[in-house]
Amino acid sequence: MQKLGKTGLEVSRIALGCMRMASLEASAAQVVVKTALENGITFFDHADIYGGGESELRFAAAVNELGIRREEYILQSKCGIRKGYFDFSKEHILTSVDEILKRLGTDYLDVLALHRPDALMEPEEVAEAFSQLKQAGKVRHFGVSNQNSYQMELLQSYLDEPLVVNQLQFSPAHTPLIDMGLHVNMKEDGATVRDGGVLDYCRLKGVTVQAWSPFLIDLQRGIFVDHPDYANLNQTIERLAAQYHVSREAIVVAWILRHPAKIQTIVGSMNPDRLANIAAAEQVTLTRPEWYDIYTSAGNSLP
Repeated sequence: MQKLGKTGLEVSRIALGCMRMASLEASAAQVVVKTALENGITFFDHADIYGGGESELRFAAAVNELGIRREEYILQSKCGIRKGYFDFSKEHILTSVDEILKRLGTDYLDVLALHRPDALMEPEEVAEAFSQLKQAGKVRHFGVSNQNSYQMELLQSYLDEPLVVNQLQFSPAHTPLIDMGLHVNMKEDGATVRDGGVLDYCRLKGVTVQAWSPFLIDLQRGIFVDHPDYANLNQTIERLAAQYHVSREAIVVAWILRHPAKIQTIVGSMNPDRLANIAAAEQVTLTRPEWYDIYTSAGNSLP
């Protein structure tokens, strides 16, 4: 367990991303939720666009059928993505939250995060929406997703309370979060600051980074597991999995959890056995050489 941002919330270090839950039958969704909770995963991440809202409905039905009390789990959802554009307007945020709460069958969200950055964001409007939601008891904490440090700083300057999360893509095969920190003052691509130093910014501000898609290369090439372009990485992961007597997926998640930023990892598996195997990552603490071995095996270089 770990603290979420500057809140008093104790949350599981591994979270279940529910994007694919819409594809499950009701009974299968119940098994996934039950498996997550039995393995210490108490944080569930949603978004209003996941399955067109169906993922939230399936989750709500599952916890209701299982008789799980609301205080036994943490709920996060996201809004701001619309068909063909992004929308952080006050009206859209307020409407989205009401619809999210209805689908999830709950009175409140523990966390609301703004999804992909809206270039037309008016921070005053967002602040008004957040304030109204907080006062109404509909949302307890707020965060963002896929934003850089200055986007966060701009929004934060209008808010009365701190942002608590930033959800960012991070995996051994997708490492912009840490590349430039390892290549400071180098004349090479890895030294390019692509995100405004957002990882260090979040650490300074006490914001929890949530790593999404920990097995993804990118949206075009898919996952790196068994991918021919990442043979060395897969071999390294397989060796460490055998050494620690855990699954390959657990080693990948353990690699993320090993970072001192206390990154919360969001996994999206709807396979109960795989989910239970992933949860074993909590029991693995990689050494420094092992951590760097995974990093360089993915094709990343050190100066």
